[in-house]
Amino acid sequence: MDVSTDFSVAIAGAGLSGLCLAQYLMRAGIDVHVYERDPGPFVRQQGYRIILDRYGLEALRESLPRPLYRLALTTGDEPGGHVRFTDSRLRNAFTITFKIEPHATRQVDRLTLRSILMSGLDGRIHYGRSAVAVDDGPDGPWLRFSDGGSVAASVVVGADGVRSALCRQLIPDAGPANTAMAGVYGRSPLWRDGESVIPEALRTSGVLAIADRPGRAFFFTSMRFGESPREAFARVTPGSYAPTGDDYVMWGMLLRQEEVPMGVHGNLLALRELAARLSADFHPLIRRLVDTAELDATVLNLFAAGRRPRRWAVPRATMMGDAVHVMPPFGAHGGNTALRDAALLGRRLVEARASGEPVEDAIARYQDEMVPYAFRAVDTAAGMMRRLTGDASAPRWVLTRVLPRLHRVTVPEA
Repeated sequence: MDVSTDFSVAIAGAGLSGLCLAQYLMRAGIDVHVYERDPGPFVRQQGYRIILDRYGLEALRESLPRPLYRLALTTGDEPGGHVRFTDSRLRNAFTITFKIEPHATRQVDRLTLRSILMSGLDGRIHYGRSAVAVDDGPDGPWLRFSDGGSVAASVVVGADGVRSALCRQLIPDAGPANTAMAGVYGRSPLWRDGESVIPEALRTSGVLAIADRPGRAFFFTSMRFGESPREAFARVTPGSYAPTGDDYVMWGMLLRQEEVPMGVHGNLLALRELAARLSADFHPLIRRLVDTAELDATVLNLFAAGRRPRRWAVPRATMMGDAVHVMPPFGAHGGNTALRDAALLGRRLVEARASGEPVEDAIARYQDEMVPYAFRAVDTAAGMMRRLTGDASAPRWVLTRVLPRLHRVTVPEA
């Protein structure tokens, strides 16, 4: 495809939203470049499983070439559609069953999806470029980097995540607010000696095991690949990087931030030991998941919640994803909202270029549309977190003491 250079977009951040927007604009023939602070594409953990809802799937369908979209579907799997809320011994309190519309949701591995989103962007992703500011010049914005370099563009997009350097400048009144909660996340092999470590009763469920103690819970769910990513990538995008595609269990030990010891940030062994200590009174299945976790896949996440922007400081610059509306990981909204941002912004920019609409107006329309749906998702996720991990003794007593006694044991402890 011929790419016009009369209109260019510089994206800070090569996460899901930044790559998705780059794909959208590339398909439209717009000159786009992505600048990522990491020194390479796979130098740190990028997350685990993500459930794509209708907004996430529609964004990918609109942004990706058809073969890459089908690759995302075929390497994923149908989500289970159930979330079980249990006590710490995995005795059911209640189950939420989601209405699953055929082909409307998909469970995918985040690293696999990111690899798909990189396909075809060779030469347009620049690593080791840490964006620090946007200079608003008379002929358009310049994206400035920590190494002293800068690039000019028609539009600058901040998609540089929850620790966004651009957020402080572009939306100075809306930096993310800290919350009381954190999570130690891990990944463990699903199969052991040819047998699934997750009992059949929980095969299609996510599980949130709530402890008696306020602010303590453990979440886990399995990620099964549809087709092996290596086989699927070899068929669709030969020569590109493909994750191994080994089925796994993703889990998270939820705790209060005040319980996170000093010095564990980045210390993988200390993080796993923290998860093991905090899960000592949980069901043996949970303890086995922590004990068999892949050490290099263990991460600490301090939960934050974005605040609504009231002012956008640079007319030809805007923000997407966690850089503007980070949310606690409750309800599977974060990744889908980021992808929705990318498709919406791509659509508005392409329309402006075709119609001659001032790009400032197109960006303002994107922001006016994005803020309401994004911050509904932030409020929903934060509200769910408070209800499930808060100090209210009566709801917790019902969840952990009353309701579990009315149900049969789902997972025997032997």
